[in-house]
Amino acid sequence: MSLALPDFPWDTLAGAKARAGEHPGGIVDLSVGTPVDPTPQVIRDALAQASDAHGYPQTWGTPDLREAAAAWFARRRGVEGVDPDSVLPTIGSKELVAWLPTLLGLRGRSVAFPAIAYPTYDVGARLAGATPVPFEGLTELGPATGASAPALIWVNSPSNPTGKVLGVAHLRKIVDWARDRGAVVVSDECYAEIDWRDEAERLDQAGGSGFTGVPSLLDPRVCDGDHTGLLACYSLSKQSNVAGYRAAFVAGDTELVGQILEVRKHAGMMMPWPVQRAMLAGLGDDAHVEAQLELYRRRRETLLPAIEAAGGRVDGSRAGLYLWTTFGADARATVDALAERGILVAPGSFYGTRSGEHVRIAITAPDERIEAAAQRLAEAPLSV
Repeated sequence: MSLALPDFPWDTLAGAKARAGEHPGGIVDLSVGTPVDPTPQVIRDALAQASDAHGYPQTWGTPDLREAAAAWFARRRGVEGVDPDSVLPTIGSKELVAWLPTLLGLRGRSVAFPAIAYPTYDVGARLAGATPVPFEGLTELGPATGASAPALIWVNSPSNPTGKVLGVAHLRKIVDWARDRGAVVVSDECYAEIDWRDEAERLDQAGGSGFTGVPSLLDPRVCDGDHTGLLACYSLSKQSNVAGYRAAFVAGDTELVGQILEVRKHAGMMMPWPVQRAMLAGLGDDAHVEAQLELYRRRRETLLPAIEAAGGRVDGSRAGLYLWTTFGADARATVDALAERGILVAPGSFYGTRSGEHVRIAITAPDERIEAAAQRLAEAPLSV
């Protein structure tokens, strides 16, 4: 049986990657956005100390891990009252995105997601036998109710790839619309700690008061403290450089989490015990997160003005690890032109059909590679 899945996008970059690799100074790979800095010692120590893992781990995660995630929501996201029983560890956030429509039994229904977005939202709908529905605004979803309305609406804030942050009012509008139609809303918030907005923008998107970090779907200003029909997922991959650990979690509606847990228990979808212990350590240590943010801030402040000086325009990009950039030409032509300078980026077409001329440029390379990219752009501004 064919699932009609799209080609894996990054496989199509092989030619551009080969050209970039021929540059005398070597390739600067800004296409994927994988963390490159060392995993913090506090996390590595916790992993090592839990390496005697002779028994099966708990699918639900240990109580102290779930309590740590609830405490993290209160301390870092301004969300009090997350029930530890509503927290479930996942094997990275991508597997949850890919399998959630299946875990919720949405075959034959529709799954809505941002029109410019991480491609796994679309793939997850297809895997479940659901209909993928990209949208930019709720008006595109129409007045549909009942079975004709989306069963699941994905939100991604901060956005990958655009770096757009949805404010409290915007999130509340989505929640109200979904609740009127009995739809589940799930927010992918894995870039929430990586926030580049200035104080005025933060205050404006927070509604002028309260917590001014990136708003969560579970924020009481969004949902009045009622998490019914809502889920928020988060990953430590970016904030803690543990992409190789596959350490993430989902939280929100206790009944929905219980439904997902039951399927995962049957399917053996359990986070390894050493990773659970490592994630517990990571969630309890804020210092390494602040240090990592400063590294990314420095890289962003090096690369962004270099792109603009070379003729690029960076749109959005108010949070997260990417610069959503156009040089006023077809995205693939921009990819090729940058590859000639030894710089590899991702075309916007990876993120949907409405990405136009944009490319996604990651700020996750080592300092020396970021500086090399900036220097190459200064020496030869792009002409596409």
